[in-house]
Amino acid sequence: MIAVIQRVSEASVTIEGRINGQIQQGFLVLLGITHTDTDEDTEWLAKKIVGMRIFSDTEGKMNLDLKSIDGNILLISQFTLHASTKKGNRPSFIEAARPEVAIPLYNRMIQRLAEELGRPIQTGEFGADMKVSLLNDGPVTIVIDSKNKV
Repeated sequence: MIAVIQRVSEASVTIEGRINGQIQQGFLVLLGITHTDTDEDTEWLAKKIVGMRIFSDTEGKMNLDLKSIDGNILLISQFTLHASTKKGNRPSFIEAARPEVAIPLYNRMIQRLAEELGRPIQTGEFGADMKVSLLNDGPVTIVIDSKNKV
């Protein structure tokens, strides 16, 4: 499971012309799920995301997590994070999980992030054509792969 975490001042996702989710300060999380991911990956990754200390404290050091700043999360599923570009110019998405595997794990990630944060999070819609808008704060972008947790 790959998460691209962007520290944002604001972010939103629009589907078919209507806003589906929006946040102010917090994280826009793009989530890629592969066929070997499990519920263990969602649990580990949710804790890691919510605990990520990348907001500035009073001394300007990245030392605060989401809870410390009362931040929010906007979670977007993005199978293209598992694109393979080794051959040719057309990416292969063979490593991305099929919907029957990915949807339950995506839903579980929503639940886990909300539990870790202590309140509901905002989301996109799995498989939808989404327009994501964000104001990256910093910019700060962190990539976490649950396969690298050891």
